[in-house]
Amino acid sequence: MPPSEPVHLSGSAYKRDPYPLYARLREEGPIHRVLFPSGVTAWLVTGHAAAQSTLADPRLGKNHARGNDRWRARASIMPEPQHSQLQVHLLHQDPPKHTAMRRLITDAFAPRRVEELRPRFQEMADALVDGMPAGADAVDLVQCFAARFPFQVLAETIGLPAHLAARFRREWGGVVAPVGPEDPRRPAYEELLRGLQGYIADVVADRREHPGDGLLGRLVAARDAGELSQEELDSMIFQLLVAGQEPVTNQITTALVSLFRHPEALERLRSEPELMPAAVEELMRLDSAFELTTWRFLAEDAELHGTRVPAGDSVIVSLCAANRDPGRFPDPDTLDLDRQQGPHLGFGHGIHFCPGAALARIELQVALGTLIRRLPGLRLAVPEEKLSWIPAVLGRGTAALPVAFDGAVCPRSKRG
Repeated sequence: MPPSEPVHLSGSAYKRDPYPLYARLREEGPIHRVLFPSGVTAWLVTGHAAAQSTLADPRLGKNHARGNDRWRARASIMPEPQHSQLQVHLLHQDPPKHTAMRRLITDAFAPRRVEELRPRFQEMADALVDGMPAGADAVDLVQCFAARFPFQVLAETIGLPAHLAARFRREWGGVVAPVGPEDPRRPAYEELLRGLQGYIADVVADRREHPGDGLLGRLVAARDAGELSQEELDSMIFQLLVAGQEPVTNQITTALVSLFRHPEALERLRSEPELMPAAVEELMRLDSAFELTTWRFLAEDAELHGTRVPAGDSVIVSLCAANRDPGRFPDPDTLDLDRQQGPHLGFGHGIHFCPGAALARIELQVALGTLIRRLPGLRLAVPEEKLSWIPAVLGRGTAALPVAFDGAVCPRSKRG
């Protein structure tokens, strides 16, 4: 049975390296009571087999209406009216509503379509590298590349016009971080929410007037045809703008940190760029930006992995713990570019498998390939212990990534 006191998932040491804790929890059992910084108590599932079965368990739903009063008191903290208007997107829906809403976006992220956009993404990546300062002692790769490239790709993919893309503020992504009613940051948080909600309204109005053939225009048309409510439309745009870019930004940073720890792998990718697709999968397995899933709930008290879980308690899966399960991946803490043990769970599993997985894979291949190819001698410019890891509850990444490289950037390749 899990211990009576929950395990705390907080602190700078935990965010810097959660894997020793995950290893201990895996050894003790597949499910544990944990406590998040916001005060939310949840049930955390670790281990690959347990994670995979939990993600596909039809008893577990995502709709926030399933949460009990204990969960709602701490976790359902986005104020009204924003909570009702922005929190009914795909991540918080169950079939059949989830099935119908997901069908509206799948074509935009289909593997063949996003592969056709790869040359355009390469142009974007090269342009950002061209703009990097030569001869600087250090360059923040988050500020000048990792935070910009994924948004440019997203805007291109979903049909966000340039004049609206230029108005988007990256800090709006912070509205997904819990800020409780008593937190002194609450007024600033609510201001961000209102700003983002106003921006979404402008996007809807623009795409209604100039629909084009992009995903945003099609979603607005679906609303006008009665296939979506206004709240569902706004929530889906909210999810696209917030969840569609920040995880890729974070994954670029975690991947590069892993490569800096393994310089032999970095040099191998420089000399064998054809390994990049496999390398992206292994880098995501080793340290995924999707550290934990969002909430799931049982509709009634039930047994989950040998433990009685009350109805409405939140159940969360540790994707990072699953991806380093030695029962699934031999020598799991090692970066192995030749690994053959099959797929990781970095994009989830089951009906909520990330719909943008194909796009994210291409983004990461282009981003990492371009940086490695064009920045000679790419390396950390500060000791690794000086890196600041983002305090996000569910994700992993560095707030900044100071790097150095030798001389000027290399010219674009003919492939670029």
